Amino acid sequence: MRVVSLACSNTEIVAALGCAHLLVGVDNHSDHPAEVVAGLPRVGPDLEIDVAAVAALSPDLVLCSLTVPGHETVVEGIEAAGLPHLVLAPEGLADVPPDIRRIARALAPADPDVIARGEALARSLEAAFNPGDGSVPDPDPVFGRPRPGVLVQWWPKPVIAPGNRSWVHDLITLAGGRNVLEDEACLSRPLEDAEVAARNPDIIVVSWCGVHPDKYRPEVVRRNPAFQEVAAIRNDRVLSIPEAFLGRPGPRLLEGLAALRSAIATRE
Repeated sequence: MRVVSLACSNTEIVAALGCAHLLVGVDNHSDHPAEVVAGLPRVGPDLEIDVAAVAALSPDLVLCSLTVPGHETVVEGIEAAGLPHLVLAPEGLADVPPDIRRIARALAPADPDVIARGEALARSLEAAFNPGDGSVPDPDPVFGRPRPGVLVQWWPKPVIAPGNRSWVHDLITLAGGRNVLEDEACLSRPLEDAEVAARNPDIIVVSWCGVHPDKYRPEVVRRNPAFQEVAAIRNDRVLSIPEAFLGRPGPRLLEGLAALRSAIATRE
């Protein structure tokens, strides 16, 4: 079986399922596992996938994802080319384990044992996302609020942050925080600086999409004149978590959860 992945999350899931050897091409942003993707053909960035390049790889399966806004046009191109494909569109954490099972089933013609591996991986994530062991903190006074308000920045200008239909909202809650956009029924949306200030997050997480963590600049957030009275700025609670750990609905969300827990548990 020849598999082309058009999203980082799907590339990482295929590798976590022990099927990296089936990958014959990936999108330009897939960077993990490094040893897997290093020598693979690239078929373009997420919103500018070269469908002809995908077709030239003669795939038996193309893994698409609607987690990237605008990727619908890429899917239309894949469909128009008549390429066999699977489209994933997870929103909350609860969608991630079933998607892992779906990918495992799609890969099963090449490796029947992947069904069992997929089930084991899915169950391990379900256990982590639904611990049921008291590890989810009860509300307690932090920064003068029951739970610290957390704003994750997907982008700085304009600020783009996740709403309550996103897995990041679920991660923040699971980590003991409160998403400052918890009242917004959306995946994410842009915010004016004044609105960020009005929502007054206790913690701001820099997790800029498409930017290497080495190039994150939290000082840009700290210097913003509109944010000087925001609790996160006054208490120096601006930190960075790689987008790879928060923005990709796959196994590495566990690293994002651990990072959020650490940030939220830290006391002044």
